[in-house]
This record gives sequence, structure tokens and C-alpha cells, in this order.
Amino acid sequence: MGNNYLRGLVALGLQGFFIMICVAIYAVLVGQITSGGSLHIAIWQCAGYTVLLCFSLFKTGAVSKSIFNAH
Repeated sequence: MGNNYLRGLVALGLQGFFIMICVAIYAVLVGQITSGGSLHIAIWQCAGYTVLLCFSLFKTGAVSKSIFNAH
């Protein structure tokens, strides 16, 4: 039981690291959106990046637990 507890604890730390990476990538992607062409396209790009961010944030826990085999 203690071994799996430590694996889960380390996986939680790695999940936090993955979350920081996902948010940093999101910030770069949203920062590159230019509204010079069309505001409509810029809004849809931002919405698409936000959906991608939500999906990746929900998957960080499963990926980090899978890396440390802490199921």
C-alpha cells in the first residue's frame, strides 16, 4: 500500500508539471492569434484552443499515473 501511495504522490507532482506545460503552450498559441484579418476567425481559433486546453488538462492525470503505474 505504501509503494502505490508514493507512486500516486509523485504522479500528482508530475501532473502539476504537465498542467503548467499545457497552460504555457496555450498562452503562446493564444498570443499568436491576430485579429487583423477577421475577428470571426480569431474568435473561433481562440475557442478551438480553449477546447484543446480543456481536453489536455483532463488527460494529464491519466498520463502521469500511467507513467508511474499508479492506478
